[in-house]
Amino acid sequence: MDMKVSSGINISSVILGVLPANSAMVSTSLRELDGVEVHAIGEDGRMIVTIESGDEDNTSNIFEAMRQTPGVISASLVYHQYESDPDEEA
Repeated sequence: MDMKVSSGINISSVILGVLPANSAMVSTSLRELDGVEVHAIGEDGRMIVTIESGDEDNTSNIFEAMRQTPGVISASLVYHQYESDPDEEA
């Protein structure tokens, strides 16, 4: 019996509030986290960040690490999607 093992992925989008003076330091710290990508940094310090992770617990841990990063004032999860098989998207 040949069964394909599905490897799903959690994709989350987060908006972070950061003091503008700390945005470069915070961006550098976030890029060191596995599965995190910084997409935009506003002049007001807001950052748009995504998390890609294989399981929800890891996603939660990454979100908490982002929230606890020195210089981060606020963190809001604005989007979450689970792709059961990202290689076979329609």
